[in-house]
Amino acid sequence: MAGDAQRVGIYGFGAAAHIVAQVLRHQGRPFYAFTRSGDDDSQRFARQLGATWCGDSTAPPQALDAALIFAPAGELVPAALRAVRKGGTVVCAGIHMSPIPTFPYDILWGERTLRSVANLTRSDGMRFFELAAHTPIDTSVRPWPLEAANEALAALRSGRIQGAAVLLPEGGPSE
Repeated sequence: MAGDAQRVGIYGFGAAAHIVAQVLRHQGRPFYAFTRSGDDDSQRFARQLGATWCGDSTAPPQALDAALIFAPAGELVPAALRAVRKGGTVVCAGIHMSPIPTFPYDILWGERTLRSVANLTRSDGMRFFELAAHTPIDTSVRPWPLEAANEALAALRSGRIQGAAVLLPEGGPSE
């Protein structure tokens, strides 16, 4: 993501997003949280972390400088490209994503950049960790016993977890 990006869209507000949101807030950068339509819990969580705006991906309030897509939904790529200004950057930040649908070339036109985390470098990661080390970050973690892994995945998929789900070894503490 470009270092000069001021208005940043975050698509999918879960484990990684709630950490990035705190870094953006600490830097004084406004961020916009895009969630599933009607996901009031995630929108409330994003507002608690300082989101300037929360809503679904169909109605960005203004042009963004950059967008981070954490949600594993390929259909968000064209939506994010439409939301960023000319010269803006869209980063597919998840490790998995459903297929990206075809989209008209004009939403890529205007020097917009589309990247995936696979294109980020080790030095990008080191810069982020250096920045995070000087940023007050409060992670929201919900522990799950290992034997409830499928239940934890279902809760993540349905948006019932705010922050991160952590699997604990058998015999470890649960909720």
